[in-house]
Order: sequence, then structure tokens, then C-alpha cells
Amino acid sequence: MELFRIKRDLPVMKHALVFNVISFLTFAAAVFFLITRGLHFSIEFTGGTVIGVEYSRAAEIEKTRLVVEKLGFGELQVQNFGSSRDVMIRLPLSGKIKQTEQVGLVFTALCSAEAGQISQRQSISEKGEAISKQVCLTQAGVEPVKLSRSEVVGPAVGEELAQDAAKALLATVIGIMIYLAFRFEWKFAVAGIIANLHDVVIILGFFAFFQWEFSLSVLAAVLAVLGYSVNESVVIFDRVREAFRKFRKLNTHEIIDHAITSTMSRTIITHGCTQLMVLSMLIFGGPTLHYFAIALTIGICFGIYSSVFVAAAIAMWLGVKREDLVRAPVNKEDPDDPNSGALV
Repeated sequence: MELFRIKRDLPVMKHALVFNVISFLTFAAAVFFLITRGLHFSIEFTGGTVIGVEYSRAAEIEKTRLVVEKLGFGELQVQNFGSSRDVMIRLPLSGKIKQTEQVGLVFTALCSAEAGQISQRQSISEKGEAISKQVCLTQAGVEPVKLSRSEVVGPAVGEELAQDAAKALLATVIGIMIYLAFRFEWKFAVAGIIANLHDVVIILGFFAFFQWEFSLSVLAAVLAVLGYSVNESVVIFDRVREAFRKFRKLNTHEIIDHAITSTMSRTIITHGCTQLMVLSMLIFGGPTLHYFAIALTIGICFGIYSSVFVAAAIAMWLGVKREDLVRAPVNKEDPDDPNSGALV
């Protein structure tokens, strides 16, 4: 399927140096902000308190967020967890009060917002021990909100999670490089991985510059962008290999221009449709999917740019040629056969 067909190849590689200078400056700026500002990690990485509450009806996320924000515990995350009545609240660690006191203050504020009061309910455990539990009750005896769980994510756990995330990113990069080397040639592998790292660093640079929260969902978006970007590079590299076999008289940069031009319609269709879905998450997904959608949006835009103007140009400068991708047939001759190599 094609929206349009460009009859004349676009001279993309003629301006490859200009595009790559722009890429280098953008990449350098991203690295600078990462070093000077750093990433604003979420609670999953830095540690904090996780509180789960269950409402008697569908929860109002914005109302819950406003109630907890008034307590002044800093940046927090509020999202549905499981059903529409279950809400998970993540709070940063506070050195001023204990975790149990923090949970109590949050639950009391949520109870008051539902016109209820905190009371103690006594129960007996399986071991026969008396347990005192906080419950929220209205004057009519209704329990509008329940405290379902509370736990602490320590800094040590967050540090281990950050290390595991770095290992996952490294394993993905190595896997992509091995795949490209086997599928095409090592020059394409080097070009492809540089382009992919270019996209990842620029995404991280945006998050460092604007101090957007870097959470597990954003990490998932970064890994998704890696796969998305390499897919675009593979399409172009595959078309380059086909063009080398089909057009014998064209040189390397003309072959790459033809490959990029012939995939232009496909690129607009696939990336345009994907971006529409991502924009719907950005607009209608709420705070939970906000930064996830932003990371994907940045990754898609720069993924197209890097696959076309970075990966292809680097492969050209590394000296990729027809012989790297198209193997000449071997003419095996038997030295003992007098008719070997003879033309009939």
C-alpha cells in the first residue's frame, strides 16, 4: 500500500553531513543535560511508600490526588490498580515522620474527604491475637474507603531496580547489534546501534532538561523505541540490499537514496498511524500514561530521523559496498578436467 510514489530519487545522502552535524549537536546537548541535571527518578527507583485503598464506588482519581497533595509529602503518583474502585498511591520517603504515621495521615485525609471518621475495629487473628485496624465510617455506618495495603519500597530496592533496568537496556542493545550483524553486515550493525543509542540518549536528554519523572513506564517506552527504531533501520537496510542486486550501475550513495525514497510512503503510513495512537494516549490517557506517551512521541520522531539520516549515512561512511551484501557466484573448476571452464 502506498499513499504516493516518488518517481525521482531524493538526494538525501548529498546532505548527510548537514543532518549528522545536527544529530551530533542534539546528542551532545542531551548528554550535557544528563550530566548537569540528571534524571528525575520516580519512587520505583528512589524508594517510597505505597498505599492501596479501595472505594465503595468508582474512584475519582483527581479528587484523591488533590486530597493527598494538600498533605505536602512532595511528588506523588495516584492511579487505578485493578478495578475502577482500587487506587494505588505512591509517596516519596519522608525523613520527618515514620511510614506508619504517613499512611495514617493519608488514610485520615481520604476518609475526611468522603465525609467519614476514623475509628478502631478490633478483630482476632488466626493465631488468636487481638488486632486493631483503622476503618473509615460515615454517620450512617457505611465504609466509603478501605485501607487495603501499605508497604515501603526502600532505597536499596530502588537501586537494584535501576541496575536491572540498565542491564535490560544493555542486553537489548547487544541483541540488536548481533541481529543486524547476522542479518546484514557488521557495518550496518554499527550504524544501526549508533542510530538507536542516538534515539535513547535524546529521549533521556529531554527528560533531564525538563525534569520529567522517569518511571518504569518511561523505561518501557525507551525499550519499545529501541525495537521500533531498529525496525525502521532494517526496512531501509533490506531495501539497500535489494537495490544493490537490482541496480548494477548505481554507486553506494545513489543506492541508499533509492532505498530511502522507495520506503518513504511506507514510513509515513506506519509512523503516522502509530503516532495517532500515541497521541490518543497522551491526550486521553491521564497522568498515568502521560510521560509514557511523551517518551514514545519523542522516540518515534527521532527514530524516523535517525534511521534515515543517521544509520544510512554512517553505513555509507563506513564503506558499505555491493560486495558486502551480494556474494558473487563461485566458479569451481576441476584442474584435472580438460573441459573445466570451457565455453560451449
